[in-house]
Amino acid sequence: MGEVAATIKVMPVDVDTDLTALKGRLIEALPEGATFGTSKEEPIAFGLKALMMVILVGDLEGGTEKVEEAFAAVEGVESVMVTEVGRPV
Repeated sequence: MGEVAATIKVMPVDVDTDLTALKGRLIEALPEGATFGTSKEEPIAFGLKALMMVILVGDLEGGTEKVEEAFAAVEGVESVMVTEVGRPV
């Protein structure tokens, strides 16, 4: 089994959400078999920023589903969307 790098866009509930604290909660919520790669903040509009998280997961079918479900359950998360999946560099 190999690994893939999934870029996941996490939208906070509002502009006042502390993204550093949110990132910490997301990393803590990672399911077994998934590891944190990198992250960056991406401006959206009117001061709102998304967290772009790169997570390494197994390349089995449905490999990102558990991560998406775990992230969606974290306090302060409005939505979760996988934007890219590829081989880690």
